[in-house]
Amino acid sequence: MEGVKIYGLCLDRLRHQIGNAKKRAKDNAVLCQDRFLLECYATAEMDDIIDILELYDIENRTPALLREKLEDLAYTVSQLLREKLFFDYTSSGHLGLYLTMQEKSASVRLQGSLAA
Repeated sequence: MEGVKIYGLCLDRLRHQIGNAKKRAKDNAVLCQDRFLLECYATAEMDDIIDILELYDIENRTPALLREKLEDLAYTVSQLLREKLFFDYTSSGHLGLYLTMQEKSASVRLQGSLAA
């Protein structure tokens, strides 16, 4: 499964990032931290997110449909990588992909509205 992409997410790149996050957690003894930012897309704009993640099959570009698509994407990638991933906003308001080590299921934690 080398070089496989699910929409705009490269599975090999994510595996590498997950390994780095786990190593940092172990080295820094921050195992109590429940989430690690793997990727940040430096935007909260819906059209930018759709382009970056290649979510072109969203017919009606609404915040609700984007949240649903991101939830599905996080779940699919979580199942393929056997890790728990979710999308959420960073403290600076940008969309990010996170790894969690405590929750049992992937989810979207998008709080607030996406810009149209």
